[in-house]
Amino acid sequence: MRVLPTALPGAVVIEPAVHTDERGSLCETYRRQWHAEIGMTDDDAFVQDNHSRSRAGVVRGMHFAIGDGVAKLVRCARGRILDVAVDLRRGSPTYAEWVGVELDDESMRELYLPAGFAHGFCALSEVADVMYKQTAYYDPVLERAIAWDDPDVGIDWPLPAAELIISERDRDAPRLSEVAGELPFEWHP
Repeated sequence: MRVLPTALPGAVVIEPAVHTDERGSLCETYRRQWHAEIGMTDDDAFVQDNHSRSRAGVVRGMHFAIGDGVAKLVRCARGRILDVAVDLRRGSPTYAEWVGVELDDESMRELYLPAGFAHGFCALSEVADVMYKQTAYYDPVLERAIAWDDPDVGIDWPLPAAELIISERDRDAPRLSEVAGELPFEWHP
């Protein structure tokens, strides 16, 4: 397993070792021992696994949870996605900046996001199964989102806007500037 930093401090790509032979492939997608290497503390533990299935062009995001926040470990088990994170940590040198990482079922790359990031993705294959672990249970009272197309963030989605499929909830999400004062996340170098 290799840990690769992204342009957003704290968000890292994990490249597991993929072993292939004539039967197919095998890789280890999670091991608790990795926590220290990816920046998780012993207090953080994954408590919930989620699985979403999307068709080509679906954008899900940009979601986050307030309160203590939620860290996520995201992978694409089938197909290919552009996984996107936006830094929401007040005082961070990369506040309001985004990074996109392609995740797919061949490389088995994963993206780890600590609390304080908005998360979303765009399905690039006909079908994409996205699986992610998170450090808190889903709570609709704490769930929030920012606009997937917020011009102040400027995410460069890989498909033209006319080809994207966006839920009503995500279409109606506020811009980051509209919720910035409510964000509980702070940068800790």
